[in-house]
Amino acid sequence: MDNHFGGVIWTNHALGRLTERGIAQGDAWATWKNPEHSKKGTAPGSWVYYRNYNGTQIEVVAKQNEKKEWIILSVWSKPVFEKHKEHQSFLSFIIKKIFS
Repeated sequence: MDNHFGGVIWTNHALGRLTERGIAQGDAWATWKNPEHSKKGTAPGSWVYYRNYNGTQIEVVAKQNEKKEWIILSVWSKPVFEKHKEHQSFLSFIIKKIFS
């Protein structure tokens, strides 16, 4: 694994987590570069980036250092369970609205 992959700095902790969790470094980098969602992390100045890949959500924690270089701090993945939403016909919707 490359600790400067994709033009960002990867901590030894993040590289260890990639290996331990079987996550490709390219998938983690793509999650950081093009996330589907992001939010502020718990560490000061950090952000958590999310992206789904075939039923697995990869999460990447990153922040900028004093030189404005991006540092990947940690990476993990978890399965995504989508809720099945039953679709109702328009006629059923109207009838329900009228008689409810």
